[in-house]
Amino acid sequence: MQPYFKSRGYVPGGIVTNSKNESLHMEALPPFLRTLLVADGTVTKSLEAYFWEQVEVENLGQAPATLSNAAPWLNLAVGASVLERRVRLRGTESGRVYAYAQSMIKLEALPEHLRADLQQGRIGIGELLRERGLETYREILDVGQSIEPQLKNVFGFDPGDLIYRTYRIVIQHQPAIQITEKFPCSVYR
Repeated sequence: MQPYFKSRGYVPGGIVTNSKNESLHMEALPPFLRTLLVADGTVTKSLEAYFWEQVEVENLGQAPATLSNAAPWLNLAVGASVLERRVRLRGTESGRVYAYAQSMIKLEALPEHLRADLQQGRIGIGELLRERGLETYREILDVGQSIEPQLKNVFGFDPGDLIYRTYRIVIQHQPAIQITEKFPCSVYR
């Protein structure tokens, strides 16, 4: 994918071609969802401000894993060790699930205190980075659309069209965390 959103949040013509050579019509998306896709900040605070409720990060599971496929965006080869983590972002009052995220974390690229916090499964990654005052750089790598009915149990409803973004967090000039966030379009219309 071209680095569409490196320095701008707008693409002339409104069509983005992703890493799978699929087109995503950005103009057709709900404006707030479009904003979430191109922003390089944390999602939780934006969701709280937009939906005006506290959003909690629910850890759905995490475990060490050995890569069976290379992870080029983290500069990792087959056989490398990572921490895989799955979370959902849920409104505490409405119970509505706003997003689902899968992360691949290169633990050796993290400062020891952050590594320990993540392994304990504490709060969201963005919250931990802010809490620890770490300087990071976020780079949007991919965006797209998918249909994944198997995520019905995660969202509590058939999510239908999901819009996703994949980005990486760079710490001390090293790619450290790759995150794919999935947003059900129906929640944002």
